[in-house]
Amino acid sequence: MRTSVEDAPRVVVVSAHAADFVWRAGGAIARCVEDGGQVTVLCLSYGERGESAALWREPGATLETVKAARHQEATNAAEALGAEIEFLDAGDYPLQVTDEVLDAVVALFRRVQPGVILTHAARDPYNLDHALAHELVLRARMVAQAHGLPDRETKPLGAAQVLAFEPHQPEQCDFKPDHLLDITSVFEKKHAAMKCMGGAQGHLVDYYVDLATRRGVQAVRNGAPRSVVHAEAYMRTFPTVGDALW
Repeated sequence: MRTSVEDAPRVVVVSAHAADFVWRAGGAIARCVEDGGQVTVLCLSYGERGESAALWREPGATLETVKAARHQEATNAAEALGAEIEFLDAGDYPLQVTDEVLDAVVALFRRVQPGVILTHAARDPYNLDHALAHELVLRARMVAQAHGLPDRETKPLGAAQVLAFEPHQPEQCDFKPDHLLDITSVFEKKHAAMKCMGGAQGHLVDYYVDLATRRGVQAVRNGAPRSVVHAEAYMRTFPTVGDALW
């Protein structure tokens, strides 16, 4: 039983592009919020070049109008899930991980003090921005744990677990899930959030509804109660620690 806001679990989701967190981790975000936790989503870019083809086909489209549309869609989706959201506008195709971007992610980790960080898988030959986001998260986690940073206002980050959410083509990304999360109770919230991305990537809604259903079936086959209908798949970066084997 939690006795204060400080006791609530804190999660940071680092999304390479403005919609990635919705498709891959929307259920986890909504579940954490439902359980009394706090979630901060960080979008490294708007996905304004590589993942906004539908917006570019609109009459009069410009880089600024596409970015603005993506910003609004992602903001609406985060609100539907109950999460806070921040943007870095670090470029797209390719993502530009500058020293300033690294410093911003480190500062966020030290400010929020997440126990869990969700991000992309380490490998994605179809979208190297995703793999770069994973590397950035691990580097920022390492730096945020350092005691000798000039920033003396925040404390070092602890041993936050990093979970990779499922890539679009997992077999090609060496993605082997070791955690299936039941999102049945919040699936309608995830569905609503996905619909918020309709302007840019609405064609993906049905795909991720089907994926959540398949993962729900797999969860039941791996011991979950039959009440589980929808699930998301995750892959741990670091080992879990416990005092028993179960």
